[in-house]
Parts: sequence; structure tokens; C-alpha cells
Amino acid sequence: MGGKKGSLMVLSDHYLTFVKDQIECIAPKFEQVDVCVRHNTLAEVSNYLPLNRLKPFRLCSILDRSELPGNISVYPCSLPYLPLEQMKKSLGDRLFRTVDDLIQKEQIKCDLIHAHFLWPNGYAGALLKEKYDVPLVVTAHGYDIYDLPFRDQAWRDRIVWTLEAADAIITVSQSNEVCIRRLGVMKPVHVIPNGFRSDLFYPRDQGECRRTLGLPLDRKILLTVGNLVEVKGHKYLVEAMAEVMKEREDVLCVIVGSGPLKGKLEGQIKSLGLEEHVHLVGGKPHEEIPIWMNACDVFVLPSLRESFGIVQVEAMACGKPVVATRNGGSEEIMVSEDYGLLMDIANSRDLAERILIASDRQWDSVNLRVFTEHFSWENICRQLYGIYTLLDL
Repeated sequence: MGGKKGSLMVLSDHYLTFVKDQIECIAPKFEQVDVCVRHNTLAEVSNYLPLNRLKPFRLCSILDRSELPGNISVYPCSLPYLPLEQMKKSLGDRLFRTVDDLIQKEQIKCDLIHAHFLWPNGYAGALLKEKYDVPLVVTAHGYDIYDLPFRDQAWRDRIVWTLEAADAIITVSQSNEVCIRRLGVMKPVHVIPNGFRSDLFYPRDQGECRRTLGLPLDRKILLTVGNLVEVKGHKYLVEAMAEVMKEREDVLCVIVGSGPLKGKLEGQIKSLGLEEHVHLVGGKPHEEIPIWMNACDVFVLPSLRESFGIVQVEAMACGKPVVATRNGGSEEIMVSEDYGLLMDIANSRDLAERILIASDRQWDSVNLRVFTEHFSWENICRQLYGIYTLLDL
């Protein structure tokens, strides 16, 4: 583990947040890191047409090259397709051919492949492993393991083949590992959660953060951060706020995120008369999120499903308690009521009750911060590099 170990190739759906952070943390261990990011070029039409559902998949939305280390190269891999089931099932083979062409064109040397998300990246990585005879590590993150392989036999076969082809399997939560076992895959699985940036997420002065964001100093502020999609459960949070208002009117709920449900949520907020109590503030740059977290009193995660949910760890690193659903990931983080409160999914009355309890309680912010230290990227990448070194590079 003393010197640098050749070249790493990473396949991913994006170069953002947890993928970007992990790669840039591990990059000093390698001479060169080449990142191939799958890009559906059809999403670019949303630059000219009002197709909001496609905007999150534009190249500018999936790549963050800011402060890119000198030994990392990021390559968009153009893969146009329509959201049709048969076209989705062909993506693995198409991505393999696209990345293979890139390797030839750029004369990329590859000593190790790490594929984030089993489909189509893990599948393409398995084909590249076969061709170039290099070790393959796959990370199962979320829908690619708890949803996709259980849709039909064709999906199941693709995902199982990918897992069996890998030299090392990583997933981010124990609930995901259970899904892997349900597929009959008995190979060792390493459970390594996503990490957080301790240089970004740390306690800051609440009043200063509120003044920076133009938030009131005299209200109890709830915060949630996530894409405005069904699985994030925002509608239950809005419903819960209607219940909270019956008990106290000084609560403000701030929702950070963008997505296709914005209009629907705005309508729900208006119909419940919550315009002064629930604010949709849109998506924010990752480096701005710690300011929002430090401005709040309680962080809320109302998701219907999470593979892990690093956003709640980031909030706790800022010294904030969390109210979260039992969504598959939060239970593995909220191991004590010293850190927050858990509730069942899709239950707005229960959520309102937990919000009121959390808002009234005095929390130990130092204890919250200390608990998150083992989720720092430094610790997570130490575990990841340990897996890399077990492979014959």
C-alpha cells in the first residue's frame, strides 16, 4: 500500500456528490484515474424545449469538474436512448462498445475497473473485464439492486450475471445486501456506506447562516434536501406541516431540491394554505447545502425508500438532529434516539408528531458531530482502498 497503483477506470451515471467525492479522495493512490460518465444526449433537447423531466440528465447537470485533480480525466460517453424498456435493456452492451471505443481512441490504460451502479455500468464493466483481463469492483447503490432485478427475469439475469462476474462487490447498506442475497448471490459482499466531506459539513453559526440565506431568526426551521420526485415523500411532509400548524405556528419548512413534482407540490401547499410555512427554494449547489443545514433546527427525511441517505449524515455532521422514515437506509444510521427519531413511511400524522417532539427537545450537537466521524470520506476511502489492495493489480 506504499506506492501508487497504476490506473483506475470508473464507470458511473454522473460525476457529482458521492461519486465525485469518493473518486477525488481515492485518486492520490493512483497514477491516473479515468472516469466514463454515461450521458443520454437526448436530454439536451430540454435546453430548448420545456421538458423539465429531462433537465436533470443534461451534461451540465451530471458533471461537476470543479477543482478536478490533475490525474483525473472525465469523459462523457454519449448514449442516446428513449425511456423504453427494450432500449434500457440494451444499454449494457451499448455502453460497453462506447467505452471500448473510448479506450482505443484515447489509448487509456486500465489496471482496475470500478463500476458505480450495476446497470448499465456494472454490466459494461464485466464485459470490459472479460476483454482486458482486469479486476472489476462493482458498487450497488439503490434502485439497481432493490428494484431493477425484481422487475422480471430478464433484468434479474443481467444483474445476477454482473454480480457473479465481479471480483469484489460493494453496497452501501445492509438492506441492499439482503437484496443481493435474495438473488441467490452468495459471494462476499462489502457494506461500505457513502461518505461526507468533513471540510464542508461542520457546525457554523446558525444566525449568520440564516442572515446569509435571508431566513427568519425567530422561527423554528425544518429542512429537507432532495430531488422533487415521488420516492422522496415530500407530499407527506407537506401534509405533516398542516398538522404541525395546529400545535405551533412558528415553524417554517424549507424544501431544497428541484424536479418534476415542483408544480404538484406548489398546488398542494396552496390548497392547504401553507404558503407562509412551507417554502420550495429550488436546487442549490452542493457547497451551499451546509449553510442551509446549519440554518435549520431539525433535518427531515420523509423518503419512501433510501439505499443509505448520506444527506442525513451531512446534517448530523452540522450538529442537527434528524427525523427520518424507516426507509431501508435511515435505520442503519439512526441507531439511537440520541441522533434523531424514526417513523414509518407514508404516515403524515406520525411524521408531524415526531417533528413536534424533535423541535421541542434539546439535542447534543457535539455528540451528533462525533457520531458522524466514521462516515468521513477519509475513513470510507481507507476501507475502499483496502478492497482494492486485495485484488491482483
